[in-house]
Amino acid sequence: MGSEQKGRVLGVGGVFFRSTDPGRLAKWYAETLGMVTEAWGSTHGASFSPEGMPDNAFTVWSTFAADTEYFGDRQQSFMINLVVDDLDAALANVKASGCEVIPEKEEHDFGRFGWIIDPDGNRVELWEPPEKMPVSEN
Repeated sequence: MGSEQKGRVLGVGGVFFRSTDPGRLAKWYAETLGMVTEAWGSTHGASFSPEGMPDNAFTVWSTFAADTEYFGDRQQSFMINLVVDDLDAALANVKASGCEVIPEKEEHDFGRFGWIIDPDGNRVELWEPPEKMPVSEN
């Protein structure tokens, strides 16, 4: 595929999902995880600039098998991954809010991961990127 081709994907421009109470959910993310949210009519959301992300953060678009257990509940067809500055502090904030923190955590060369269940029952992945990304051997 040449770089001159038009109509190609350049990145993820947004993640959209339903909530029975968008305002309540946005308020929880703002109060618990410090996400700056705005009301856009009846919807609520946040915009993230690439400049606001850590140097080693990036966006992944990935499909999983229908029977994956990675998302937890099989009824959940998606999972959002949010970049955090301090995984342990973020998980403590979620626990203090009364929401569920999944006990398992993972640590890899490409960062630390933890999972929560938000007030709407969505399993959400929290990712703390490493200070320095490992060098690829390719």
